[in-house]
Amino acid sequence: ENEVVLMSKTEEIVFRLAEPYAAEIDCEVLEVEYKKEGADYFLRVYLDRESGVDMDACAYVSERLSAALDEADPIREAYFLEVCSPGIDRALKRDKDFVRFAGKKVDVKLYAAKDGIKEFCGVLVGKDGDVITVQIDKQSICFTADEAAYVKLAIEF
Repeated sequence: ENEVVLMSKTEEIVFRLAEPYAAEIDCEVLEVEYKKEGADYFLRVYLDRESGVDMDACAYVSERLSAALDEADPIREAYFLEVCSPGIDRALKRDKDFVRFAGKKVDVKLYAAKDGIKEFCGVLVGKDGDVITVQIDKQSICFTADEAAYVKLAIEF
């Protein structure tokens, strides 16, 4: 049921450890990211829920996940654990993201230009199989998930 975005073995272990704690507070784990930035390693767990993710939700999962990580010990290096929300400019990655945010404005960046366009903003029509459709004015642009560097919710002020 839960579509998992491509992750390393470590990220997958952390994803599975975090899932039950997130579920306890009606959240879901969107993504786990483990990466080195400068001299430090960061383990980021992104939570989501329809009503939004607040600091209490992040703290709840962080405390429980931290204890579970100490016990399971899947990571050798010292790291900083961050449990957070994906933010208002979240990247859309899973099929259900494309369903949930259909009709919303998105920013898209393609790896290679299509019809002379590499970056654009439009309204997400949806995703059918592997094909994502975005409407710009009266024109539809279709591309595959593999062609997109990212599809993010556009920040509107």
